[in-house]
Amino acid sequence: MIKFNENIPIYMQIIQKIKADIVSGKLKGGDKMPSVREISETFKVNPNTVQRVFQELEREGITYSQRGIGTFIVEGDEIMKQLKNTQAQKYAKRFIDEMRELGMEKEEISKYLLKVLEEQESGNS
Repeated sequence: MIKFNENIPIYMQIIQKIKADIVSGKLKGGDKMPSVREISETFKVNPNTVQRVFQELEREGITYSQRGIGTFIVEGDEIMKQLKNTQAQKYAKRFIDEMRELGMEKEEISKYLLKVLEEQESGNS
């Protein structure tokens, strides 16, 4: 189960989780989404909240529904590349905003990021 941040609407957090699963490959284009009931039980939220998630994902062009069959993730490299780019920019912005709250400038932020990346690559994380 996901631990929700009370400062962000729950439906938005579920959308972000689903988008992250798509970008990481846990969910792939053409895959059928779990039902509203299944997601509702997984996240322990009201089915109306999940319905809103489905509506938003469809509005954004990430999923589509087939009446009586279910909701599916859109196929296509371009939409996946765009989704990955959008998600990466959000994460990078969040990271930079938090580092700036610590009073760091561009050069310091770059230094820390490179240091952590190098440590992870060498297996010292």
